[in-house]
Amino acid sequence: MDYHFLSATTLFQGATPKETEQMLSCLQARERAFQRDELIYRAGDKAAALGLVLEGSVLIENDDVWGNRSVLDRVEPGQIFAETYACVPGERMMVNVRAAQAVRILFLDVGKVLTVCSEACSCHQKLIRNLLSISAQKNLNLSRRIFHTSAKTIRGRLLSYLSWQSVQAGSRTFEIPFNRQQLADYLGVDRSAMSAELGKMQKEGLLRTERNHFVILVQKDEFC
Repeated sequence: MDYHFLSATTLFQGATPKETEQMLSCLQARERAFQRDELIYRAGDKAAALGLVLEGSVLIENDDVWGNRSVLDRVEPGQIFAETYACVPGERMMVNVRAAQAVRILFLDVGKVLTVCSEACSCHQKLIRNLLSISAQKNLNLSRRIFHTSAKTIRGRLLSYLSWQSVQAGSRTFEIPFNRQQLADYLGVDRSAMSAELGKMQKEGLLRTERNHFVILVQKDEFC
């Protein structure tokens, strides 16, 4: 286990590698590997443990009974998932968690996270504060997705999302964390129609794009 990597994550922020190693024994940590497209959690499951991505990435998805898929988020190395459900015992998940590629996941017992152990780990309170901060940030991310998908047109949704990515990168040249299908799912639009719209935007000189790499060709205030 790479304790230096773990101590640099948001969840273990403020803990030394040695302290992180000690906490993992208290939290009944267990590691598992999943192959690409394998379901880690499925809608209807009860999650008793939160997952921390050690390697690879996972997608948080919502599938309806007609087979329509919507990507809600992508979780990268060092980030966590399922913490909200794990904090509410018995709550069934409304989403699927799927491996976007081969991944290694560290599962942590949330009950152990929220209860200070008998050893009174010095960093346990920091861990709880970090978990609260992460949950608040994820609420912001979900609110941001609602904002990006509020536009009625595909172009409007693309403009909103790409504008935000440009602001986040501090540059008109940036990469997004989604491929075309995942971006279409995230924005709640048809992939072919979205690709056609991106083609029109390139012809109009608004942007250049290749796969997940984008270059905005106008000033951001005009683009937004």
